[in-house]
Amino acid sequence: MSFADLGLSPELMRAVGESGYDTPTPIQKGAIPSVLMGKDLIGIAQTGTGKTAAFVLPMIDILGEGRSRARMPRSLILEPTRELAVQVSENFEKYGKYHKLSMALLIGGVQMGDQVKALEKGVDVLIATPGRLKDLFERGKILLTGCELLVIDEADRMLDMGFIPDIEEICSKLPKSRQTLLFSATMPPPIQKLGAKFLTDPKRIEVARPATANVNIEQRLIITRADKKRDVLRDVLRHEEVKNAIIFSNRKTTVRDLAASLKRSGFAVGQIHGDMEQKDRLAEFDRFKKDEINILVASDVAARGLDVKGVSHVVNFDVPWQPDDYIHRIGRTGRAGAQGIAITLATKEDAEAVANIEKLTGIKIPRPEAAPQADAEEPAAEPKEARKKAAHKAEPRKTQARKPKSRENERRNDEAPSAPKPRRDREEDVSSQPASGRSPIVEDIAPSGTGRCLRSCRSARSRPRPCRFGSGF
Repeated sequence: MSFADLGLSPELMRAVGESGYDTPTPIQKGAIPSVLMGKDLIGIAQTGTGKTAAFVLPMIDILGEGRSRARMPRSLILEPTRELAVQVSENFEKYGKYHKLSMALLIGGVQMGDQVKALEKGVDVLIATPGRLKDLFERGKILLTGCELLVIDEADRMLDMGFIPDIEEICSKLPKSRQTLLFSATMPPPIQKLGAKFLTDPKRIEVARPATANVNIEQRLIITRADKKRDVLRDVLRHEEVKNAIIFSNRKTTVRDLAASLKRSGFAVGQIHGDMEQKDRLAEFDRFKKDEINILVASDVAARGLDVKGVSHVVNFDVPWQPDDYIHRIGRTGRAGAQGIAITLATKEDAEAVANIEKLTGIKIPRPEAAPQADAEEPAAEPKEARKKAAHKAEPRKTQARKPKSRENERRNDEAPSAPKPRRDREEDVSSQPASGRSPIVEDIAPSGTGRCLRSCRSARSRPRPCRFGSGF
């Protein structure tokens, strides 16, 4: 089956052909005809299978007829992250270049003024994150009563980020007679409840079992120690045939530290995390897409929807806290039918998280037979240490008879100074010193300023200071 068999317009077919595509993916084959017929739809597919084009292409043809009005978008696409919203807008520009459709992008981290101006002119397609959309709606800058088509993309990620209440509020402000499309890689119970509440007799398109990994991705699990992770990572990046790689970490601080460490080791590396400004994140991502850098260290902000062709490796520097995030992370490789490799570094403390991932995916992640070089160096010193301990235990203890004291030892003991007097006696001696002149227990102070207290500490002092025996220094 080709795109021509799906009922798309000639203008749209031309744009798709110029983009280098001629055969639709399974999710596109199942979704596009139903969307063109105006049906509600639930699409379940792994990341990297063409979900975005499955709703962008039919939307362009549907919105090709009609006219937009000021502050009343004709369609709405909700995305969980700014990066994903930007990529969807790029898809509309690429495939809709032969259609006269207006589009606006509502995301945080950028100036609101330009977004408001675009809304005032009227838009056919509004792509937004829930937070910025609610903000503009509460300011009275946008009306949703003219929205004919709603797309909820990456619904499971919306759930993870706590956006479900916002989505329910937004849906309640839309007209009831609308077409609604919901796409997700997994279908946990809250997402099923959301679909039952806001979709009318939806058609369910499921091209893979929920929470399954792409079959084109070779998965590996390397067990190591926490203090050896960076060594193992460098060993992987040097010995694997890495064209480009995305390295995921659970914490933003780890992203920064790891990127700096890899840069010191000579790797061309960039970073993306939630504390960065939007323009900086987009700039780093553009550098990665243009091959100016071939390694991108990222937090989970980059795990959903970021589409880069030809990513050869994904490395989980940290085992993800949520099993669903594992599916989305490794989905950055093996896209569009290509082969990919996903490597996860785990410690013994990650055993439970790894077990949850394997339970969700239904497969046991292969463990390499040979330990990585960085981790194999450590046990090399153990046999030598063990031999020492064994020899020490085997050696019998030697009992030595006590030697009688010699006369010389007895003479030295007799000449040893007697124990100092109790504190009370010393205080009495100090108080009985003459009223005039220097204390008799203090030697003359040397020109360098040092002196010796004969009865207190018997050690030279570097500078004069008060003495508790009244010596004056």
